[in-house]
Amino acid sequence: MENIIQKVHQELIRHSSPNVKQGTFRYFKESIKPYGVKATDTIKISKELYKEIKHLEKIEIFQLCEELFKSGYLEASFIACQWSYNVHKKYMPADFEIFEQWIKKYVHNWATCDTLCNHTVGTFLEMYPEFISRLKTFTQSENRWVKRASAVSLIIPAKKGMFLNDIFEIANMLLLDKDDMVQKGYGWMLKVASLAHQQDIFEFIIQRKHIMPRTALRYAIEKMPEELKKKAMSK
Repeated sequence: MENIIQKVHQELIRHSSPNVKQGTFRYFKESIKPYGVKATDTIKISKELYKEIKHLEKIEIFQLCEELFKSGYLEASFIACQWSYNVHKKYMPADFEIFEQWIKKYVHNWATCDTLCNHTVGTFLEMYPEFISRLKTFTQSENRWVKRASAVSLIIPAKKGMFLNDIFEIANMLLLDKDDMVQKGYGWMLKVASLAHQQDIFEFIIQRKHIMPRTALRYAIEKMPEELKKKAMSK
């Protein structure tokens, strides 16, 4: 198992570029540790090396994911997110504990948060919706990324029109949060939900537009017709 972890880092180093590394920093306000690998190359590395471990038990793949997260490298975390999603057909209820710990211990930027939560956690919640009640407890965390996770974990289900009432509840819980990363997270969730439930989301926003932070509001209405945008943004 150590051998495959070494291979991941060797391949990331081999595909790294000082220019890409320097450019990566522009997308983050927080401290990050990138190799400087293009997203397309990271995906290729993930797919190629997964062929060498796909025969392993799910728990062994999760252990490899944890090692990649522990390294602290941005691209390694993306590969961990992809590998943890690759075994989604084998998810069991107990896996939520693992995902929750990963979010709390290893997520320190928006990109890792969104990559892990959109696909791995979002798919888990579609399979086991009873865990959305646990997701709602994330909104009370002091960790900005845990709070963001409570919203962005429902992005993919929201695209399918799922969990509207839970989306409203989470948005209400995060509504007045002062952190822009949290505001953008729940605004994004509402925006995606509006694709299937435009009128419901619009009414939710209109009722709260005078207290909703403008950052969240702009995100939430981004996909709406101009007429509705103007109403939502009016003083």
